[in-house]
Amino acid sequence: MSSHRSLLFFIFFFLTSRSSVFSRILPEISLTTTRSILDVADSIHKTKNPSSFQLNQQEEESQWPFSLKLHPRASVRGVEHSDYKSLTLARLDRDTARVKSLFTRLDLALNNISKADLKPVTTMYTTEQEDIEAPLISGTTQGSGEYFTRVGIGNPAREVYMVLDTGSDVNWLQCAPCADCYHQTEPIFEPASSSSYQSLSCDTSQCKALEVSECRNATCLYEVSYGDGSYTVGDFATETLTIGSTSVQNVAVGCGHSNEGLFVGAAGLLGLGGGLLALPSQLNTTSFSYCLVDRDSDSASTVEFGTSLPPDAVVAPLLRNHQLDTFYYLGLTGISVGGELLQIPQSSFEMDESGSGGIIIDSGTAVTRLQTGIYNSLRDSFLKGTSDLEKTTGVAMFDTCYNLSTKTTIEVPTVAFHFPGGKMLALPAKNYMIPVDSVGTFCLAFAPTASSLAIVGNVQQQGTRVTFDLANSLIGFSSNKC
Repeated sequence: MSSHRSLLFFIFFFLTSRSSVFSRILPEISLTTTRSILDVADSIHKTKNPSSFQLNQQEEESQWPFSLKLHPRASVRGVEHSDYKSLTLARLDRDTARVKSLFTRLDLALNNISKADLKPVTTMYTTEQEDIEAPLISGTTQGSGEYFTRVGIGNPAREVYMVLDTGSDVNWLQCAPCADCYHQTEPIFEPASSSSYQSLSCDTSQCKALEVSECRNATCLYEVSYGDGSYTVGDFATETLTIGSTSVQNVAVGCGHSNEGLFVGAAGLLGLGGGLLALPSQLNTTSFSYCLVDRDSDSASTVEFGTSLPPDAVVAPLLRNHQLDTFYYLGLTGISVGGELLQIPQSSFEMDESGSGGIIIDSGTAVTRLQTGIYNSLRDSFLKGTSDLEKTTGVAMFDTCYNLSTKTTIEVPTVAFHFPGGKMLALPAKNYMIPVDSVGTFCLAFAPTASSLAIVGNVQQQGTRVTFDLANSLIGFSSNKC
């Protein structure tokens, strides 16, 4: 009897020990997180009339002490596509250009080539920290694939829409007189109309922090090019920015007199990158967060400065590249599909000593890019879990697509990101199974890349508040917190 009890105890101990080991390998995985529901009918409904996408004109009270309300506007530049598939293809074309620009910038940094060495400026034109919040709007209604925020420029403040970009450092806007300016929703900013506008001299720290600059009459000129044909050139100055109800003086901004590219509709760009000239650094803030609304939504969310990590956030390491301080790298340890970790070494997600590799989180990239081997593993696992769905031909960069025209809802394998300490972020199905037309074609919204750099794009971030705790080098993800 004693030996029988010992055997039972040994079996119990062995099984519970194995369960403990498994729980460390796949933390928090359960039957409820291995499959996700996709509301096909609702997704298709949103694609039916893309030209009708409009900004929500209703103002809502914010719970944040400093907030910038979305003011009514007579009209907003709409989507220039009559059908959803042409809109999708245009978005993917812009996304390809965007990703190319990020890869180019990193390659230059890794090879110790500055933009000033590559292309001198020859196109110059001839003519105490507070908690702050501003609303965040899907930029697709403004003719761009990025996200826009509304800020006040100058004194008196003039409100304009600006592209929000975690992959950029230099803040800039179009300024009169224009040698070459693209169409924007509001009138072009007139520096002479602002009492707080002040040109920067060439010996200032702000001018010296630019990657590409030049002097003219002792004043600082700047140039920013994005590798996709987009660029801005003009005077570098300081100006007052009004973010929410808070005015911030002496913010370094580019006053662009020659501008071209993918920014149509916006007055300019707010850089949220990790560099010295980016807005978080200039605000001297230790944290900021954003929540990206659905790309086909007319609703708004917020970008907030000075916020703390929510207590329910899934927290991951925030890493930096010593070769390029702009990008925010994510401490990812693995990816699971349907509750099973991909057989990918953790080192595949890590940056090496030279600054190559790793994975960044970016607000301006739409579709998440993974190294080809990792992508193939994710795709193959996803295909195994969707064998009951009708496959169809690929679309643009997407090679895994389905005909869901006869479906109302479906179940698909849950895709989840895994972080150190057993943390896991399970993505909603709508963040990786997306419609590419209005007749029921859906595609797996990941794409392969031959680059060593991987990118978590904004499609996968939708509906999740992403908090950058700069002081503690942490990134937090809070689902359904827009």
